[in-house]
Amino acid sequence: MLNSKRRGIVLVISSPSGAGKTTICKKLIKEIKGVTLSISATTRKKRKNEIHGKDYFFKNNEEFLEMIENNEFIETANVFGYYYGTLKQEVLSKIEEGIDVIVDIDWQGTRQIEKHLGQDVVKIFILPPSINELESRLGNRASENKETFVKRMSEARKEISHYDEYDFIVVNDEIELAFNNVKSILYSERLRGFRQIETKLNLD
Repeated sequence: MLNSKRRGIVLVISSPSGAGKTTICKKLIKEIKGVTLSISATTRKKRKNEIHGKDYFFKNNEEFLEMIENNEFIETANVFGYYYGTLKQEVLSKIEEGIDVIVDIDWQGTRQIEKHLGQDVVKIFILPPSINELESRLGNRASENKETFVKRMSEARKEISHYDEYDFIVVNDEIELAFNNVKSILYSERLRGFRQIETKLNLD
């Protein structure tokens, strides 16, 4: 009989806006046991219906900067004047329990996390089948005006230019197929020898 305990994975998933990353992340959490989404800290004001500790850990600027000083983050970013950060202890406590943690960040945050966590990190980049298809997806969003659309496409091209820094590339031509590819990567990475903290084979 085999008794096995493994270390969790920090599953970093990046993509340009409109490539299907959010849908894939939600499906992973819903359909696969032992997978959770990292909860970030932010200085942004709490929106209606958001819950502290579930959607974000809401902090003021002074608290956030003190946390940076105390080395409590594995990555931080300043977006439109607000700080965002992935909490080191929040992630480490989960992977030590054997829980896989999805971190939804861009290429810059990915570099920071890999620097801190090394082989605990598995990096997946979700690509659209083509730039034309991405333009079509973003253009179909009712909330997108022309100025926002142009900005998002510019950001998307910049993000895509870093896809070759990732361990795995998944093209989202069809969402179910892309999800199954990401799921296969996760299952395979769970079986890596160095993640097996304690494996005992009872031959009696």
